Amino acid sequence: QVQLVESGGGLVQAGGSLRLSCAASGRTFSSYDMGWFRQAPGKEREFVAAITRSGLDTYYGDSVKGRFTISRDNAKNTVYLQMNSLKPEDTAVYYCARRGQDYGLGLRVDREYDYWGQGTQVTVSS
Repeated sequence: QVQLVESGGGLVQAGGSLRLSCAASGRTFSSYDMGWFRQAPGKEREFVAAITRSGLDTYYGDSVKGRFTISRDNAKNTVYLQMNSLKPEDTAVYYCARRGQDYGLGLRVDREYDYWGQGTQVTVSS
């Protein structure tokens, strides 16, 4: 059983920064692509960012491109999301997930992720 535990969320003013962390249990972390998604109240879950198992390739949602950076440390079984220039519309619960499926849909689609963390709240005040 894989466990993903997010941390680092909180309340920040617009223009500020936060760094989310997601610690994974198990010995096979480096074998999987990882992703971050978010869900705001009343909205569908949205792709934020993903990183390949090696860490060499990263992908971002259009709304966060240029402001957020995903990275990973396979020695620490941890994936990070550095969020800069935060906006009120970034307010959501942020989830990390492991891409354990391959339906050919790509890293941006949540159906390809089989394990999810419990989420961490990010609130950006204007």
